[in-house]
Amino acid sequence: MPDHFDLDCRDCPRLSAFLDQVRRDQPGYHARPVPAFGDAKAALLIVGLAPGMHGANRTGRPFTGDHAGLILYRTLHAFGFASQPTSERADDPLVLKNCRISNAVKCLPPQNKPLPEEIRCCNRFLAAELRRAPPRVILALGSVAHQAVLMACGMKRASCKFGHHAVHDLPPAPGIAKGIRLYDSYHCSRYNTQTKRLTETMFQAVFRDIAAELQAR
Repeated sequence: MPDHFDLDCRDCPRLSAFLDQVRRDQPGYHARPVPAFGDAKAALLIVGLAPGMHGANRTGRPFTGDHAGLILYRTLHAFGFASQPTSERADDPLVLKNCRISNAVKCLPPQNKPLPEEIRCCNRFLAAELRRAPPRVILALGSVAHQAVLMACGMKRASCKFGHHAVHDLPPAPGIAKGIRLYDSYHCSRYNTQTKRLTETMFQAVFRDIAAELQAR
């Protein structure tokens, strides 16, 4: 299986069948694997879980068109990583600066819950992203993204524990000469923000530390 991103990938039968159904139900939706978005040689890589049904799965751009993207792009803009505070569609004028956004799983999963074998299958794309242009910092949004980053770096699940605003120094990995610093945050999903598990102040605190580190290094 190739390790470069494939817009026509059908390696996960359950996800492929689900997207086929979504395309029938929503003919105007992207409903295919969603590529990473942003600066290809960025110092900051943000890794989410998977495309949202009416967000990236609809628009074809990560975190675009749904609630999760509202706080993410507003925060990126506030810290100088985005040219504007909103991401409405894949062809709008938004530009990311020294930042790119990807997902642990490139296809929309049913109930937004990818299976472990689907995460493993898709991980080769994330690993290839890291080898092609290693970032200095990775921000993992949620525990699934955190584990996907460890997997892409050839690390064991137990080597670094996920925790909001936790910071981990990852050792060099195959194809990545220098270690990467991994930051964790709760995912900026509607559930987390509406229940106040994640507030905008908490989210900004993580980005404040990331921005300070990138300026210092």
